Amino acid sequence: MRERVAFTPTQLESALTQLRHMPQVHEAAVLSTCNRTELYCVTEPSGERTILDWLSHFHGLALNDLTPCAYHYLDHEAARHLMRVAVGLDSMVLGEPQILGQLKDAYQSARQVSGLGGELELLFQHTFAVAKQVRTRTGIGQNPVSVAYAAVSLASRIFDDFGRSRALLIGAGETIELVARHLREAGVRNMIVANRTRERAELLAGEFNAEAISLNEIPEALVRSDIVISSTAAPLPILGKGMAERALKKRRHRPIFMVDIAVPRDIEPEVGDLDDIFLYTVDDLNEVIQENRRHRQAAADQAEALIEHGVHVWLHERRIRSGGELIRRYRDRAAELRELSERQAMARLARGEDPEEVVRLLAHQLTNRLLHQPTVALREASGSERRDLLSAAESLLLAPSSTKP
Repeated sequence: MRERVAFTPTQLESALTQLRHMPQVHEAAVLSTCNRTELYCVTEPSGERTILDWLSHFHGLALNDLTPCAYHYLDHEAARHLMRVAVGLDSMVLGEPQILGQLKDAYQSARQVSGLGGELELLFQHTFAVAKQVRTRTGIGQNPVSVAYAAVSLASRIFDDFGRSRALLIGAGETIELVARHLREAGVRNMIVANRTRERAELLAGEFNAEAISLNEIPEALVRSDIVISSTAAPLPILGKGMAERALKKRRHRPIFMVDIAVPRDIEPEVGDLDDIFLYTVDDLNEVIQENRRHRQAAADQAEALIEHGVHVWLHERRIRSGGELIRRYRDRAAELRELSERQAMARLARGEDPEEVVRLLAHQLTNRLLHQPTVALREASGSERRDLLSAAESLLLAPSSTKP
C-alpha cells in the first residue's frame, strides 16, 4: 500500500496543484518517501475525508482499501507528529537523519506551487528550528541502530568523498535492499548488485539504477569497487583471500572497505589480514549497534521533551498570530469609521460651517461609532449572564491607558 500511494517527482507538482485548488483545502504539502506518504493540509472542518477521497482517486485506489491504512492528526497533534517525523522519532530506524532533508524538499516543493500559507509556513519553520535544536542538543542521529545502516555509516566515515565511491553489494535480499537505500540516501550513485540468480539482481538493481551481475563476475567487479557489503544465504564463503589479493594488485593497492553481514560468513576471515582490506563482520557491528541503541533511546527521551516544548511554543505563536489577525480586522474597522467621520467633517467645513462645531460633532460621531458595537455586545452578554465575556471586556476596555494627554 505504501508503494501504491507514493508520489513520484513527476507526480508531485500535479498533486500539489490539485490539492491546492480543492475548495476545502487552503494549504497543502506532501511528504513522500520509501516508508511514508503524508499530506499536511489546512482544511475546512472534516477536510480529512475530502483528502482521502482525492488520494484514492489520484492513485486509482479503492477508498475501502485506503481508509484502514490511513491515520490523521489535527491541530497540536499534527504539529507534534510533524516534529517527531522531522527528528526521526517516527522512523523505522530511530533518529535516522535523511528524513529531515526529505521534509525540507517537501516544504520547497509546496512553496513552488504556492501551497503554503501562514499556517503551514509557521509550522514548517518552527519544526525545522525544533529539529535543529534536537540534533544539536541530543545524540539522536549520531549512532547507527541497524546492521545495514551501521555498515553504511561506518563506510561513510572512512571515505573522504563518499559520493564518488563505488559499492559492490553481494546478495539481493531485504538486508541488501536496505543497504542500497542507505547508500543512495548517503549520496552513493555507483552500485553493483551481484546475486546467484541474475534476474533477482536485475530486479533490485533496477530500483537504484545500478549494475546487475552474477556471482561468477565478482572478481572483475571487485577491482572496480571501493566498498563491498555482502549478505547471502550461501553455506560457504563467496569471496576468498586469493580473489581479494588479485583485485588489490590490479587496483594498485587502493583500499577496499568490506562488511560481511552474512551468517555463515560470505567473506573468508583471512581476507581481513590483507593490509589494504578493512573487513568488519556482523559481530563487530552488533556490538556497536547495541550500545548505540541505548544511547539513541536516551537521546530520544530528550528529543520528546524538546518536542513537547516546541509544540507549546508553536501553539503560543499561533495564538499570537490569531490575535494579530483579530487586531488587524478591528483596526481596519476603526479606520473605516474614522474615514467616514472625516469625510463628513470635511464636507461640513467645505459648506462653511463653524470649525469648532464641526470638530465637536466629529469627536461625538466617532466616539459613538466606535463604541456602538461593543456596547451592544456588552448588553447582550449581560442579559445572558456571560460573566466570562464581561470579565474579558473589563480587562480589554477598562485597562489603564498609557497615553498621556
